[in-house]
Amino acid sequence: MGHKYVYQFSEGNGKMRELLGGKGANLAEMTNLGMPVPQGFTVTTEACTRYYEDGRAIAPEIQDEILEYMSKLEGITGKKFGDASDPLLVSVRSGARASMPGMMDTILNLGLNDTVVVGLAEFTNNPRFAYDSYRRFIQMFSDVVMELSKKRFEEIIDEVKAKKGVKQDIELDTDDMKELVRLFKDFYKREKGVDFPQEPKVQLMEAVKAVFRSWDNPRANVYRRMNEIPYDWGTAVNVQSMVFGNSGSSSGTGVAFTRNPATGEKALFGEYLINAQGEDVVAGVRTPSPISKLHEEMPEVYDQFAQIADRLEKHYKDMQDMEFTIENGKLYMLQTRNGKRTAAAALKVAVDLVDEGMIDEKEAVLRVEPKQLDSLLHPQFDAAALKKAAVVGKGLAASPGAACGKVVFTAEEAKEWHERGEKVILVRLETSPEDIEGMQVAEGILTVRGGMTSHAAVVARGMGTCCVSGCGDIVVDYADKQFTLAGRTYHEGEFISLDGSTGNIYGEAIPTVPADVSSGDFGRFMGWADKYRQLMVYTNADTPRDAAQGRAFGAQGIGLCRTEHMFFEESRIKAMREMIVADNTEDRKKALAKIMPYQQGDFEGIYEAMEGCPVVIRFLDPPLHEFLPTKEEDIAEIAGEMGITVEKLHNVIASLHEFNPMMGHRGCRLAVSYPEIAEMQTTAVINAALNVQARHPDWNMVPEIMIPLVGEVKELKYVKDVVVATADKLIAAAGSSMKYEVGTMIEIPRAALTADEIATEAQFFSFGTNDLTQMTFGFSRDDAGKFLSYYYDKKIYESDPFAHLDQKGVGKLVDMAAKLGRATRPDIHLGICGEHGGDPSSVEFCHKVGLDYVSCSPYRVPIARLAAAQAAIKEPRA
Repeated sequence: MGHKYVYQFSEGNGKMRELLGGKGANLAEMTNLGMPVPQGFTVTTEACTRYYEDGRAIAPEIQDEILEYMSKLEGITGKKFGDASDPLLVSVRSGARASMPGMMDTILNLGLNDTVVVGLAEFTNNPRFAYDSYRRFIQMFSDVVMELSKKRFEEIIDEVKAKKGVKQDIELDTDDMKELVRLFKDFYKREKGVDFPQEPKVQLMEAVKAVFRSWDNPRANVYRRMNEIPYDWGTAVNVQSMVFGNSGSSSGTGVAFTRNPATGEKALFGEYLINAQGEDVVAGVRTPSPISKLHEEMPEVYDQFAQIADRLEKHYKDMQDMEFTIENGKLYMLQTRNGKRTAAAALKVAVDLVDEGMIDEKEAVLRVEPKQLDSLLHPQFDAAALKKAAVVGKGLAASPGAACGKVVFTAEEAKEWHERGEKVILVRLETSPEDIEGMQVAEGILTVRGGMTSHAAVVARGMGTCCVSGCGDIVVDYADKQFTLAGRTYHEGEFISLDGSTGNIYGEAIPTVPADVSSGDFGRFMGWADKYRQLMVYTNADTPRDAAQGRAFGAQGIGLCRTEHMFFEESRIKAMREMIVADNTEDRKKALAKIMPYQQGDFEGIYEAMEGCPVVIRFLDPPLHEFLPTKEEDIAEIAGEMGITVEKLHNVIASLHEFNPMMGHRGCRLAVSYPEIAEMQTTAVINAALNVQARHPDWNMVPEIMIPLVGEVKELKYVKDVVVATADKLIAAAGSSMKYEVGTMIEIPRAALTADEIATEAQFFSFGTNDLTQMTFGFSRDDAGKFLSYYYDKKIYESDPFAHLDQKGVGKLVDMAAKLGRATRPDIHLGICGEHGGDPSSVEFCHKVGLDYVSCSPYRVPIARLAAAQAAIKEPRA
């Protein structure tokens, strides 16, 4: 006997998910529990992998094995496949080990053909049922396996109903069903050039191939990339003998949950239809009845179902989502799985199951997807209003939350409108750093260009603002202050709504309701997460507002305070430009002296908000040209303001032009060229800390100064010496004994490779994984999106390295730098402050390599707290 590719339900069990897929494993488990499951078999995920290895073909030995199991199934059911007198019909469903939306739809009633349908009609004494089942099979097989238009079948049904003058499918009789079969087969032949396949074995093999094929469809690939499901898992195929919910008034079909999937409330929740097949419930053609009504219509069936539901929930120790069919008064279970649920329901179910003694706290913490928490931290649309609203366009779901406001097209207008008390949505082709003030006041941001890691997306996620990016269907007209989408023009001041969790755009105002984080379940659940995690969670914050938000979400410090954002504000940018234009140290120092008090004020505000928790402040990082104007009219205006000629300003701008600013004159390279910048920033940090310490004697202020973009220990030493000389003088003058630390960001591969040397000067490392990823891959973060899609299609990369930390390459540098740094300086603090700090799988990696903390934007803090707890529960550190 060769390798086994097929298992009967009775041969498997619930632990065999990798081989049988989730659905197959659960069907086997229910069979073992003695529940009424229509019998069948599962073709394994290994057969799917073989299908692709064999050039998208099912090997002859696997085909033989499938047919051998088909005859075993004939033995179990006492019916024969393709036999007219008592036919065996089957359903074919896909089933990967993780539930995957977008995989192949179900095919029911497979095995019917022109002769079998006559036998079925006689055997059941119900010809309408037989022809109804046949027309459904032709419809599903054509749509799902042969990829013909689903819509055309619906149109044919509507034409037959119109001709007869009826509204409901249920009003069509046997002759109408026969007519539909004929029309469907004609349409099939016109489209395909061949007759609808009559041989049941051919139908079966084509269906199995279609399931395998669907593993590689575009929807499935995108979903896998987002959820990090490896391509090589493959999908299984479940072939199950049919039971018929459409065989009369004591038959039916339904879907039910053991608890309410929206709220988590403990009560059977679901619906069913009498005299219908599975897809009728889902398709919404007829309105189903609530499950409670089954209690009146079929009390025995209801009681049996309620008992099975309860048993399944206790067996799996989780809320179940079940499909069932009733055939002539007899109940059958078609599948069960852990039910998909909203974030609020997930928390309630986890907490309730602990209170009911079904699971412990650690198990509860593992039950909630960290990413799901996101939706609880942002405003949501009013559910009833959202149902009525029409989606007018779709972009990328770049930053979650619900936003409703009036359209404006520039950051300045956003600010003006906001100051008048208007709610606005900022619509831009793309955003850049000078739009930041407009982005801060907007309810939501909508861009035409840019991906999930574009400026708009990253900044919006950091601020917790809803953002939909990359909606290429929008045509923006800045001059006339309007944009067009789906044939309609929206003018400045008109309402639109955005859903940052789905990417949907609505051309109307939809009311929103604010998020509630402090309530019972959320608080209790996060308390458990904090109890078990070993990583600390800090936040990235550049303003007192962000710092306070991060604290409210449970941050234990600030792991990255970027100082450049503070220079873009109107009051400071002028002095910053004077500093850049200056051609001698004296003038530069004069300009910097104007900025110093503002910087100090910013730092005091942040220190106050953090109440004595650690704050890591990163010195100036971007290249200087980012502070200068680019548009001709702005250049003339600013030259006038500064009292220099337009030509001189043009020359400065030209001299700062770089071919690759990412790798240009930025970070510590600025402080090496102009040490007065580091002097001014150190003065601001130390003075702020001294003032706050004086106001709060019980706080232990230890400012942490982070030098960015270091690649060589001597470079760090040069800048650190400037910092130390300035800081020591100030602290001595204040008569204080305050301690401070100087560390660096590890974001250049050379720094990771020489981390043992760098640690002789650095008291802490923070891994800047955004830049480290760019430089390790040699990808420009802003341009990679243009070509990475080809890499995903060709399966070279399976996920976006800017969204999920590349553990093999970049991760090896992080691990190596952590080990080298600790070898030199055992008490060095290690953290990470890139976008990856809020990505659950990257947090798990940071736990494993032994970092002390992760730092992420305020709205990712709860997600990182939960991900850190899950990592610690799965693999505790010594």
